[in-house]
Amino acid sequence: MDLLPEIVNRVTVRHFEERGIDPACLDRILEAGRIAPSAKNRQPWRFIIVQDERKRKMFEQASFGQEHVGQAPAIIACCSTNIEYRMPNGQLSYPIDISFAATQMMFQAVHEGLGTCVVTTFDEAALQEILTVPYSMRVVMLLLLGYAAHTEPSFRERLALERIISYEHW
Repeated sequence: MDLLPEIVNRVTVRHFEERGIDPACLDRILEAGRIAPSAKNRQPWRFIIVQDERKRKMFEQASFGQEHVGQAPAIIACCSTNIEYRMPNGQLSYPIDISFAATQMMFQAVHEGLGTCVVTTFDEAALQEILTVPYSMRVVMLLLLGYAAHTEPSFRERLALERIISYEHW
C-alpha cells in the first residue's frame, strides 16, 4: 500500500458540489479518526457530523461568513473531551490528538475521492451552543467534506526537504 499519492494529491477544497456523501464512505472516514493515535491512548475525541443544511448555514455564520463552510455537504466538528491533560513535556495533548484524528480522516477522505478543508477560524462558543457541546469540552477544528465542484489549485509549493531536516542536531 502506498499512501504517498493521497498525501501528495490532497488540496484544500473551498468549492463543493451539492451532492451528499454515501453513508458507508462517511463511516470509513470516521473509522480512520477513531483509530488514530493519542497521548496515553486517552482517545479524547468526539466527532459530531453535521449534514443538515440549516445547521451548516449556522456553521457558516459562526465561521465569520466563510461560504465554503456552509457549502460542504458534511462537516465533522472535531471536539475534545479532555482539555486539561498535559503530557510529561508540559504540552496540552488535545490539540495534537485531535490533529492526528483529523489528519487520518482527511487522508481517508482523499482516498475515497472527496475533497476536504480544515477550518479553525470560528466562534467556538457559537458552535458549542449549536451542537450542545458541554462547557468543559472544546470544538478544536472543523473538517469539511464533499466532492470538489471544480479542480482546485494544484499542490502548493513546499520547502525543499534539505531546508527542513537535520540529523543529530539543529
